[in-house]
Amino acid sequence: MPLALFRSKNPPLVGLDISSTAVKLLELSDTGKGYRVESYAVEPLPPNCVVEKTINDSEAVGEAIRRAVKRSGTRAKQAAVAVSGSSVITKVITMPANLSEQELEAQIELEADQYIPYPLDEVYKDYEVLGPSPSNPDTIDVLLAASRSENVEMRVAAVEAGGLECRIVDIEAYALENAFRLLADQVPEQGVEKTIAIADIGATMTTLSVLHDGKIIYTRDQAFGGKQLTEEIMRRYSLSYEEAGMAKRQGGLPDNYETEVLQPFREAMAQQVNRSLQFFFSSTQYDTVDMLILAGGSASIPQADTLIAQHTGIDTVIANPFASMPLAARIKPQALRNDAPAMLIACGLALRAFGTRYY
Repeated sequence: MPLALFRSKNPPLVGLDISSTAVKLLELSDTGKGYRVESYAVEPLPPNCVVEKTINDSEAVGEAIRRAVKRSGTRAKQAAVAVSGSSVITKVITMPANLSEQELEAQIELEADQYIPYPLDEVYKDYEVLGPSPSNPDTIDVLLAASRSENVEMRVAAVEAGGLECRIVDIEAYALENAFRLLADQVPEQGVEKTIAIADIGATMTTLSVLHDGKIIYTRDQAFGGKQLTEEIMRRYSLSYEEAGMAKRQGGLPDNYETEVLQPFREAMAQQVNRSLQFFFSSTQYDTVDMLILAGGSASIPQADTLIAQHTGIDTVIANPFASMPLAARIKPQALRNDAPAMLIACGLALRAFGTRYY
């Protein structure tokens, strides 16, 4: 079954971000002056059906997708999903500029086994022409991407179990890059010639992505996330996982929660982000970042941005890709604001409805 890792298909479609704890669904429309939020939903997943971005139970994920579709009210029948960077091989290769599309595809097919350390019949692969090579105008740079078949097929199976057709399988890092333009008003010079870090603190993983001039130059995953806070609430206050998660979001915990549980977690968040930045500085030629954007479910923890700014010495803001977007009447503005930092991947995928990809 051919699936495009990069090529856009016809709209309408929804972006579906399948994380360890939830399915996030987003549908955008193009108003001609920008984008409008037509529908969205965040639907929790049962424990352990997705572990470290790997789907273990496509039927359970499909049920969550089905509930998200119903809750959102979307009429779209097609979806874009993404595989995580850790399960994807990408390589920029150089090709002669004078090849036709058919010749280019044939040449990449011939050379792919040099760059992909798996049998080619066990992977899905695709490519995107980035443009002329800076060093030689007679050649072009081509981004080759591949992922093991099971990574793609489990996502396709989950989407189909949810009653949708999977039209695009993207890569999370490039979905994030695609969504970055929606954050342009939050960053200096709209990100032009600036180095911007995005720390996405999810339930179990923290991903540091760094963009320079709007393009991804670095990404790194680290095992740390909001689930640790939930588990500490469970342990400290003898609650079930579901009760602890609800209390974390809605409040009502004892007076010592702020000082004895939440503040240590905020400190741990700041240390993790700072450590990830030091890895970036030590492994690249960059020694500074112009701004840090907090994303993911834990970004909304009160005062987390302030504490992280103090630890890193970098101006820090909380991601809101919907800040300048009008909303359909059925969207609850406060709910969307609360979920906004965790919706970046879903945004990048939803933008694929318009063939939007910027390199």
